[in-house]
Amino acid sequence: TKQQRGWARRYRNKRTIMNRPLKIILRFFLRIATGFFSIVVLYVLFAFLFSAIPVNKNFQEDKTSGIDIYIQSNGVHTDMVLPIRNRYTDWSEVIPVDHTISNDSLMNYIAFGWGDKNFYLETPTWADLKFSTAFNALFFLSTSAMHVTLYKHMSAEEYCKKISISAEQYKRMVHYIEDSFQKNSEGDFILIKNLSYGNDDCFYDAKGTFNLFYTCNTWTNEGLKQSGLKASLWTPFESALLNHYE
Repeated sequence: TKQQRGWARRYRNKRTIMNRPLKIILRFFLRIATGFFSIVVLYVLFAFLFSAIPVNKNFQEDKTSGIDIYIQSNGVHTDMVLPIRNRYTDWSEVIPVDHTISNDSLMNYIAFGWGDKNFYLETPTWADLKFSTAFNALFFLSTSAMHVTLYKHMSAEEYCKKISISAEQYKRMVHYIEDSFQKNSEGDFILIKNLSYGNDDCFYDAKGTFNLFYTCNTWTNEGLKQSGLKASLWTPFESALLNHYE
């Protein structure tokens, strides 16, 4: 009947009005998800693109009188490894061995790895990773730290590349690393007490902020660039660094 058709029309209109906010909310979250996915795709695309663009591509190793340094990786994170002491610098003067648990004075190499402070503090293994830690690290919401590890021996292998560099290049690398540390009023590196992953490492406060565009590997890559060594134009990936030294 006419009356029944009127009731049906009013019911459909009422249901449409009730469903409209839900549709708006769903459309809003769909746009957010689409935008986030697009950003991730663009980030990965540009990361691979800029990682493939070399700088200082004419670099030649000085294998006769050069200083041997190493770039090592744990599969995710890279360190720059230098001699503890030579004619140009003595790292033990600013990073004494008694800052490590072992207090072993027979160490010969020192590794530097810059990264997010909270990540270092709260994530000794990947199993300990928290969403809040990763979120703060990626979006400029945390401070940084320098992880220092001492070694007696170093050897070149798949995830550790030996590079022989000139004295001038070595001095520039030392300056870059030193300038990445925060210092107290007396000019000393600031030790983060009671923190280590093992017996031969320690942590210090560092300059800068870890984020999507400046990661631990970006820091290493920038150090290679500023020292005149082969590197990528920009990269967040450890593999891009090692690939320059096959």
